[in-house]
Amino acid sequence: MRMDVTDEALARAAAGGDRQAFGLLLERNYDRLLALAFRLTGRRDEAEDLCQDVCLALPGKLSGYRRDAKFSTWSYRVLVNAAHDRRRRDASYRKAAEGWGEVELARTAEARQAAEAQAWLENSMRRLPEDLRDTLALVLEDGVTHADAADVLGISEGTVSWRVSEVKRRLKEMKEEER
Repeated sequence: MRMDVTDEALARAAAGGDRQAFGLLLERNYDRLLALAFRLTGRRDEAEDLCQDVCLALPGKLSGYRRDAKFSTWSYRVLVNAAHDRRRRDASYRKAAEGWGEVELARTAEARQAAEAQAWLENSMRRLPEDLRDTLALVLEDGVTHADAADVLGISEGTVSWRVSEVKRRLKEMKEEER
C-alpha cells in the first residue's frame, strides 16, 4: 500500500476485508489512539488495554464507518465510547462488590450475635435448677408439647407450664443482672 492513500480510503478497503489496508490504518493511528486512551484513563496499563480492545473491535465496526467524517474523528468516537462503556462496567462491578461486602458483613454479624445468644442461653441454663433445665430442654429445644413433656417427666401439664414460666422469669432476671 502506498503512503499517500488517505485513512478514509484505507478504512473503506479494510471494511471490505483488505488486511494490508487495516494493518496500515492501525500503524498510522495507533499512537494517536493510545495517547487519547491515556488521557481518558490516566494510567498507561489501562490505556493499553482500552486501545487494544478498540483495535480488536475495529474490523467489525468499520462497516459502520459512514465516511462523512474523517477516520481519525470516527476512531476517536469509537475509543471514547469504549472508555465510557468500561467506566460504566467498572462502576457496576464496584457497586456490586461493595454490596456483597455489606451483605457478608451483615451475615457475619448476625451469625456472631446468634452464637453469642446461644452461648448465653446455654450458660444460663447451667445456672438453673435441674428440674427447670430438664423441662426447658424438652419444651424449647426439642419442641415437645407441654402434655408430652409432662408424660416424659412424670408430672402434670400444669407443672410443666409453670416451670416454663419460671424459666422465662429467671432468664429475664439473669439478663437484667448482666446489664
